Amino acid sequence: MLASPAENLIKLTKPQSAALKKLGIFTVKDLLLHLPFRYQDFSQIKNIRDLKPGENVSIRGKVKSIVSRFSFRGRMNLAEAVICDESGCVKVVWFNQGYLAKSLAKGEKIFLAGTPEVYKNTLQFANPIHEKASDFPVHTMRLVPVYHLKSGLYPRTLRNLISAAMPAAPQLQDELPADLLKNQNLPGLDAAVIFAHFPKSPEQLELAKKRLAFEEIFYNQLAAQKYKIEQARIGSYEVKFDQTLIKNFVSRLPFALTAEQKKAAWDILQDLEKPTPANRLLEGDVGSGKTLVALIAALQAAAAGFQAVLLAPTEILAKQHFETALKYLKIQKLKIKNCLLTNSYAKIGEDNVGKSKLRMLINEGMPGLYIGTHALLQKSVHFKKLALVIIDEQHRFGVQQRATLVKTAAKTHKIPHLLSLTATPIPRSLQLAFFGELEVSRIKTKPEGRKPVITRLVGDQDRRNAYEFIAKQIANGRQAFVITPLIEETDSLGVKSAKTEADALQKIFPALKIGLLHGRMKTAEKEAAMADFLANKSQILVATSVVEVGVDVPNASIMVIEGAERFGLSQLHQFRGRVGRAEHQSYCLVFCQKENDAVKNRLEAFAKTADGFELAEMDLKFRGSGEIYGAAQSGWNFKYFSSSYTDLIAPAREQAQKLLTADPELKSHPELQNRVKEKIIHFE
Repeated sequence: MLASPAENLIKLTKPQSAALKKLGIFTVKDLLLHLPFRYQDFSQIKNIRDLKPGENVSIRGKVKSIVSRFSFRGRMNLAEAVICDESGCVKVVWFNQGYLAKSLAKGEKIFLAGTPEVYKNTLQFANPIHEKASDFPVHTMRLVPVYHLKSGLYPRTLRNLISAAMPAAPQLQDELPADLLKNQNLPGLDAAVIFAHFPKSPEQLELAKKRLAFEEIFYNQLAAQKYKIEQARIGSYEVKFDQTLIKNFVSRLPFALTAEQKKAAWDILQDLEKPTPANRLLEGDVGSGKTLVALIAALQAAAAGFQAVLLAPTEILAKQHFETALKYLKIQKLKIKNCLLTNSYAKIGEDNVGKSKLRMLINEGMPGLYIGTHALLQKSVHFKKLALVIIDEQHRFGVQQRATLVKTAAKTHKIPHLLSLTATPIPRSLQLAFFGELEVSRIKTKPEGRKPVITRLVGDQDRRNAYEFIAKQIANGRQAFVITPLIEETDSLGVKSAKTEADALQKIFPALKIGLLHGRMKTAEKEAAMADFLANKSQILVATSVVEVGVDVPNASIMVIEGAERFGLSQLHQFRGRVGRAEHQSYCLVFCQKENDAVKNRLEAFAKTADGFELAEMDLKFRGSGEIYGAAQSGWNFKYFSSSYTDLIAPAREQAQKLLTADPELKSHPELQNRVKEKIIHFE
């Protein structure tokens, strides 16, 4: 029965069958595995006399009367009924469903589920879910499943289909070994599917979620552990710690390293000595000295005769890192090759070289530090002796992009050590940390003299006051960023754009120069806009998310974010980090065009929180984890795993390791072998 066409279970129209196929549901098995994403709780069953407005409830009753009529202006055909039980009666209205007067007969027993409300001093149900009374209700009297749908297919129809498919559930084959399920006190797949679709209690639903969450974790752990075994077999370059080199470098810096910078640097230098690929995340707020710590590691690798890569998301940031490295190397009088490769630049030290020549030197294995953008990920670039990959602002790179350097190097050589830098770890990386595949170093201490950025949510009614405040700050010599989600206006989105905002602000502040910066501008135009802002030739810079990283303007004390609801917490935190980089008190003013409780809660949480890890945990709560070892960066690719199931990670890893020890290639478990092959693994 599992292989039977799903559309044959009950009579469907052609649009319904087409919608089913768009959902990827062709067979009864597909239907059973199309699990709900949430539930409506109509398990509270009440007598009619006990009904209260605003409660989600179900009732049992008989149809005392039902009629079909048109609304007052004749535009809508509706059905009106009176439903009674032994305790009393209640009015029910179904809008645009006048046909129900024919399908529901007087005296018929029915179940209703909905939320009663008071209308013209009378309690009534409006558009409740209904079904004829039976021993096994599907749409009422229970935790009612809610599914993803396509146009043409209604919730009621899909629930009826799934209900008809339930007798086939015991035929589902469980890919998880029986002893593993027994060991973890988890139900088989058949029971979990039944509990997930039609749970008889919250406890059954929780058991189903736990089983399905464990399955997701186990598959990912199996893929991860297998990948780690393969990585360990290939190995990584062992970069020996040169105490004299590092001590001399640190002692000649124009400032002292903080204790946390020293600890992070030592962690990374120890990583480099290992024969297996290290994988570390270095987290610290903007200006906390992450880049310097990374440069110490890169210096060690390059001095030992290896290649090190520092990958930045923008030319502005890549050039900034290159010039910083050049400055430190000059101070130290070190003869390490410091190279820059972007779409616009190809440099070795202060000398310009052709891109083809620099790529040739890379391919030949010339030791040194290579700083660049996505230009370093081109197919024509093949690092010969790559020992360390540093990814700055890792949330700006897709997983596939981040994996390119590692996979390319591993084809013919060893796998490089990997270090990711971020001011706010994205939820995906946070989950990797939960899973124990990612070592984390933190730099919490901010440079002396820095003041916390004051963040305020500003309503449109207070916009004039906000502009007056900005004018006072600029009169005192400060500057302001204004961030918009778009470059140009898009009516369908209804949000502000950089170009129109720049024009509007020029009218509001006619005596000031308003700069403009966005991703479509040519490199020279971007650099000119940034140079003017750095020199205070422009007092307000209107920009898109291009300034999320790589912009260091100590004199800027105000960050205005328009359309804040369109940005993730990580981005908002990065924007805020563009100010507060000197001794001046700085401010972040947050505006949003779309106000609802979810947006308000998220933005209020951002305003109250300055810690990057806390914000990442909030992102995890608000947006989900992303596919932990796959190519997706965010969203609910994990349907059932959440931070509430982290206690399942250790046993899932233990079981995966146990299975791989006994069967490294999973030859005795072909189903699991196929599952592992489906996963794109990349630790960052």
